[in-house]
Order: sequence, then C-alpha cells, then structure tokens
Amino acid sequence: MPNSVCIGEAFQKIPMKTFILLIITFAAASAVIAADKPLLAIPGKVIYENKFDAAPALPWKAAKGKWELADGVWRGSEKPEDHHGAVNRLTNVLGAFVIEYEFRFVGAKSTSLSINAIKDHMARIMITPTTVTIQRDDNDHDGPDKAIVFARFPAQFATNTWHKVRMEMVGDTMLGRVDELTAWGSNDLFKQAHVAPGFTVGGQSVEFRNFSLREATLNPDWKTVKASLPKPGEKILPVASPKSKTKPKTSG
Repeated sequence: MPNSVCIGEAFQKIPMKTFILLIITFAAASAVIAADKPLLAIPGKVIYENKFDAAPALPWKAAKGKWELADGVWRGSEKPEDHHGAVNRLTNVLGAFVIEYEFRFVGAKSTSLSINAIKDHMARIMITPTTVTIQRDDNDHDGPDKAIVFARFPAQFATNTWHKVRMEMVGDTMLGRVDELTAWGSNDLFKQAHVAPGFTVGGQSVEFRNFSLREATLNPDWKTVKASLPKPGEKILPVASPKSKTKPKTSG
C-alpha cells in the first residue's frame, strides 16, 4: 500500500503536458511492438539493406522506366515510350525470405513488389491508390496457367503519404502485408527458388525507402497467426464495376 501511495504522489507531481507525452510515447511503442510481431516468418540474417538515400545502382538492375534519387529517396517512373511499367530488380536467388520497405504515391496509378520463379512470374503484392492485391502470379502468360488472387482489399493511399509493405515466403506459403492489410496463400509454385525480387511502377511516379531483405524461418506459431487472418479467397474486392473492364497492370 505505501508503495502505491508513493507512485500516485509521483504521478501527481508530473506536469500534465509531460504526462500526456508519456502516454502518447507508450501507445506508439506498443503499436510498434504489435506491428512487429512475427507472422508467417521469423526474420533472420540480413541479406541486403538499403535506405535508398543514394542514386540507384548495382546490385539493382532497372529493366524499364526511369529510376532516380529525388528528395533523398528513390523514385520510379514509367516512360510512355516503353509501353510497359517501370521495373527495377535485384538479381538474388532466394530461399525463404522476408522483404520490408516503404513507398508513397506521387502521381502513379500502381506499384508492386514481385518475385519471380526460375522461369516467369511467381507472386506479387499489387497496390493502387484504392486497392491492395496479394496473389500468386500467372506463371506461363500464354499458357493455361492463371493468376490466383488470395485477397484484394479496398484501400485509400493519399499522395505523399508513406506506407509499409512486407512480403514473406516460407515453403509453399506467401504472406503479404501493406500497413495492416494482411493476407496469405499457399501453392506448389512457391516451393521453387525465389528469383529477382523487385519493384514495378505504372505511371508517374512512386517513391521508395528503407528496403530490407532477410533470410527467414517458419514462425512456430504460424497456425495460430493464420487462424486470425482471412482465408485465401475470402476477401476479394471486385476489380472494377460491371461498366469498366480496366484492370491494374501486373506486368514486370
């Protein structure tokens, strides 16, 4: 009891502005801890990190578009003459991994984080100003294979506001997360080597910062985490209204 009294008296002596600041700081710290809880994967050894505060250079390879340093971060922009979204990739061949980075729209109509198979596309997180799509990609383009959408969420990404993206792949499962929007899916294609992680940009422009690529192992609590998330296919917002046949670009 005396200890409780002492603690109460100590709080009474703290100025109100300081007390409010302490509450805000504690809440912010709690939010960070909650956001960093393991999902599918436990991040391990750092494979590659880049704040994107210097001009784009190797080991990144820009296949399409314009990639530059602008306002202290990377900016990717589609070139109209390319007739293709801007693309910039690492050359890594990966096992299980976790990728994290931040992006913001500065005029573009879409962006994605994608990973390839040894041949053709494997999976991606596709983002427009109003949607987030997490999917297994079409792996043969003109063949019988089709993309499988695990989730498509409604979203509102205002221009010039930063947002966090996370992709995790372990075994036959991938997990995608944009801010708090999270979905997962499994497929035999994911058992292959994961090749050339990278960005795409449709239109002009998207900015990027604070990229991290890490090795990963399966979270031993994944079954519990999975039970708290939407089942694959459970959250699929229609791409467009019946009057429109426009779909987000997924090339690159």
